[in-house]
Amino acid sequence: MLTILIPNFRQEVPAATETLLQCTTSTAPSSALVKHLRIHTGEKPFSCTLCPKSFAQHGHLKVHSRIHTGEKPFSCAFCPKSFARPEVLKVHLRSHTGEKPFSCTLCPKSFSTLDHLKKHSIIHTGEKPFSCSLCDKTFSDSSAFRRHSRVHTGKKPFNCAHCPKSFSHPNRLKVHSRIHTGEKPFSCTLCPKSFARPENLRAHTRIHTGEKPFSCNLCPKSFARHFYLKVHSRVHTGEKPFRCTLCPMSFTNSATLKAHSRIHTGEKPFSCTLCPKSFAQSNQLKTHSRVHTGEKPFSCTFCPMSFAQPNQLKEHSRIHTGEKPFSCTLCNKTFRHAKTLREHSNVHTGKKPFRCLSCEKSFGDSSTLRKHTRVHKRENSTAVLSEEDPLRIQTP
Repeated sequence: MLTILIPNFRQEVPAATETLLQCTTSTAPSSALVKHLRIHTGEKPFSCTLCPKSFAQHGHLKVHSRIHTGEKPFSCAFCPKSFARPEVLKVHLRSHTGEKPFSCTLCPKSFSTLDHLKKHSIIHTGEKPFSCSLCDKTFSDSSAFRRHSRVHTGKKPFNCAHCPKSFSHPNRLKVHSRIHTGEKPFSCTLCPKSFARPENLRAHTRIHTGEKPFSCNLCPKSFARHFYLKVHSRVHTGEKPFRCTLCPMSFTNSATLKAHSRIHTGEKPFSCTLCPKSFAQSNQLKTHSRVHTGEKPFSCTFCPMSFAQPNQLKEHSRIHTGEKPFSCTLCNKTFRHAKTLREHSNVHTGKKPFRCLSCEKSFGDSSTLRKHTRVHKRENSTAVLSEEDPLRIQTP
């Protein structure tokens, strides 16, 4: 240990602090030593005029004042960014040069900052020194701990400049702001699509690769996104957390509830560009558009017929398979279509909901009504012929 004695200096330093002159730092008896002594004495003679902070050195105050002025005199030569401190610029430059001078001694990884290396080293040690006082959770770094604490406090200090929303984390605000700016920095390399969030791009690429990493543990189905698996699992659990406020119905996902609510509101936001029709759901518009295009993408594997809708193909295929999945609960009859079963049930109930518009007769099913209407058509055609040429209907 080195003792530094400074002529005519002891009278300026209180007796209680004389022992503090003994430390391992050696410097010339000048202003540099005076600055160093403040480490021991805690003296901070340079105060900010805009906030309560004070500093041991004038240079530190000068750097701090840039927080208030917004001055950023240190500019990057590779991009438009600028910084208040030269050491921050130095770290930033590594994002352009790829320099990573801080290497882990336990694995091949290296980092651009010492702080990143320190955080990484916790992966090897398993240390989680930051504990939440309100729950049992522990964290490996202070920033993760601060983010977590906002779960309890509800604090959302990061405000959107375009709308009233606020967020608990700056990254969430950054992602949200893309709704307003329209920025989509994550582009697919296989098609022209781009996305606002990297996880959306990852999920999208699975359309091209066919990858479905999220598997259901109750059935053989697998999904490209965890969210789809979560929604699917409700098929097995019966959970329907999305409830309609206007009727007793509930649904497994919010999109289905939103579509259902239009039954009550009458809203039809999906309009056809070729005719005045509009629809409550986008898939209804898509199906309708085939009326105009003539597209029939659903082909029968047994015959040349094709259909505009998948349910039409499904019903048609039963002609070939002989499947009759709709059974009458009152007799042994089965039917290919639910509509035919409903009409058949009128045989048992005696209901005759299909009424002829030309006479008083009514029928239990639509096919019998159609046969009956032909009687009136024949009568009408006979009447027209008798008016035009009475001789043609005279009996010999």
